[in-house]
Amino acid sequence: MTYTQALQQVKPRALKAFLWPGLLIGSVLAAYVPTVLSLIDGPWQTEQEGHGPLIIAASLWLVWQSRERLRAVQASPAPVTGWIILTFGLVLMFLARIQQGLLTFEMFSLIPVIVGCVLLSVGWPTLRVLAFPIFFLLFAVPMPDWIIDAATVPLKVFISNVVTHVLYAAGFPVAQNGVMIMIGSYQLLVKDACSGMNSIFALSAIGVFYAYAFRWEEKVRSLILLLSIIPITILANFIRVLTLVLIAYYGGPDLLEGVVHDMTGIGLFVVAIVLLFLLDGFLGLCGMVLRKILRRTAAPAVVRET
Repeated sequence: MTYTQALQQVKPRALKAFLWPGLLIGSVLAAYVPTVLSLIDGPWQTEQEGHGPLIIAASLWLVWQSRERLRAVQASPAPVTGWIILTFGLVLMFLARIQQGLLTFEMFSLIPVIVGCVLLSVGWPTLRVLAFPIFFLLFAVPMPDWIIDAATVPLKVFISNVVTHVLYAAGFPVAQNGVMIMIGSYQLLVKDACSGMNSIFALSAIGVFYAYAFRWEEKVRSLILLLSIIPITILANFIRVLTLVLIAYYGGPDLLEGVVHDMTGIGLFVVAIVLLFLLDGFLGLCGMVLRKILRRTAAPAVVRET
């Protein structure tokens, strides 16, 4: 058999092997074009959900980083389970699309659809490799308004209360009524954007991504970083609200409109990221010291002969 004849036999096999996955990928992309367009025109334009495209890009990057592991996995399709999960995802997408205002469920349906396609094509071993990149897409799902409202109000009241107590202890003429802060002759309303919910969503995604990509081998360190995300975000948001109140007290509430307010929002996010990395560095230092202590404790005592 000549090289040309062997190549002619290989090509149909390769085409057949990639035909089914290619059809699945193309069908999924075509089915979710309306969903992506709705996200672009809606949630992705807001401060709260603007990180959605970055989440999708990060998931694709994680898949690319797993390419060597994917090559080593033996394909073992699971058609029965795959069709069940894929059908569930498609039904969920259809029901969400025929109803207005259910973009959350429409986007969420993409996850079981992807899982079903992976099982149909290559099976459970490959799904285990892709489990985290697929799970990470949950951060791209827009949160329902009722969840946001339920969490936003208590956060606003809590931050307003802490800011008021700190300023009062520092000697400022300040009082509080719910989410209204009265300082000097000014009354300031703590808006939803100052509750910290926007930062919690985005910073949670960054924290989970960072822990998986760079700290996954250190389980305790990763867990502490993940548990610290919400406290760090609340602390950073407290600093933001405190800064805004002081700006209004010394410069007037007109300064809070426009650029200054947006800049403090960016500053809040930067402060939260810096605090997260500082905590990570502190944990690394503690781990290094602890390992040295354990090594010294476990080292056998040296007996000197006289």
